[in-house]
Amino acid sequence: MAAAAEPRGAGLEAAVRGGLRLLRERWMRGTAPAPLPATPDGAGGESALQTLPIDVQLNIMSFLSPQDLCRLGSTSCYWRAAVQDPLLWRYFLLRDLPSWTSIDWKSLPDEEIFNKAFSEVSDNALYDYMAIYKRCCPQGRRSLKSSRPRYGTVTSFLQSLVTQAEPRFAMFGPGLEELDNSLVQKMMTCPEILLVAGLPQRQIHGIGSGVSFQCNNNQKFNIVTLYSTTSVERRRAREEQAVAVNKMFYQENSTVGDQQSMHYSVIAQVRKVCEVVDGFIYVANAEAHRAHDRQEELARISAMINPALGPPNRPLLVLSCVSDIGVKRIPCVYVAHQLQLNLLHQPWMMQDTVAATLDGLLNGIEWLLEEANCKSAQ
Repeated sequence: MAAAAEPRGAGLEAAVRGGLRLLRERWMRGTAPAPLPATPDGAGGESALQTLPIDVQLNIMSFLSPQDLCRLGSTSCYWRAAVQDPLLWRYFLLRDLPSWTSIDWKSLPDEEIFNKAFSEVSDNALYDYMAIYKRCCPQGRRSLKSSRPRYGTVTSFLQSLVTQAEPRFAMFGPGLEELDNSLVQKMMTCPEILLVAGLPQRQIHGIGSGVSFQCNNNQKFNIVTLYSTTSVERRRAREEQAVAVNKMFYQENSTVGDQQSMHYSVIAQVRKVCEVVDGFIYVANAEAHRAHDRQEELARISAMINPALGPPNRPLLVLSCVSDIGVKRIPCVYVAHQLQLNLLHQPWMMQDTVAATLDGLLNGIEWLLEEANCKSAQ
């Protein structure tokens, strides 16, 4: 996965375009597909582009955006068949994955799709990459969401007539402690993005009440921030570039077959938080220049969202966070696979976030509130 996270710039595009002809010929020879439909009589005959060799057509189409490609497919039967070429859409998928700013439990593509080299694609195992792209890209997910019936608006209005406790979320993770800019401090001092609504009366013994915030739509929610160490220990660790001991968890080693597996449990105070919250916010460190132990991170996430500690299927928002806009980040799709979020059994979403500006934060919070409200309405 580390290699996959490297930038896929001009080198990838040149390699893909250079290999499109060979791969297309192998696919056509191996599967012997029916010829592409000709333009119907009376429709003006073949266009100049249509008379070009198929590999040249594919090369030209690889310069188009997916949206332009779909528009091209609506012009004739020939182009409708041509634009569905699986190798072309696999190229779009590999090219655009690093630029996507969010991914969720329904749209995360299989790791095999973008880890395999183009030369390793099996003639007999081609995915429907066009459908995968449409399902995974943020624009496609927004379009799918907007096309659904708007029963949620009525439900939200009816819920607003009933006095309910504001949803409460536990926020934790290395991105809270390792970054040069503090995400929490920015959240507390940026009213134009997120307004601090006060301190709630509901106390959690040994932890406190957290802080209540208010979104632009006036919905309030409460965040209980959990740090693994004290502020003094975190500052010392940053100065010494060392890893502070995490005091939220204790490790329990277990043996599966001949292998030792990592297993964590939360301390008593954190357990009380997990029992009462409506969801979780995990702040991952997505800075590319830092070392990350994602396996250990997954073990700690699993300890927090353990269904034995509270209601099942509570939503998990993962903020893939960097300290500032100029910091090179690991694309969120790759972070999701590094953390093996596909192994989780509850709704989750990963959102690119910048601590210094709060870019992306509201998108993630909006999803989390929607999931929590849907769950409370069931």
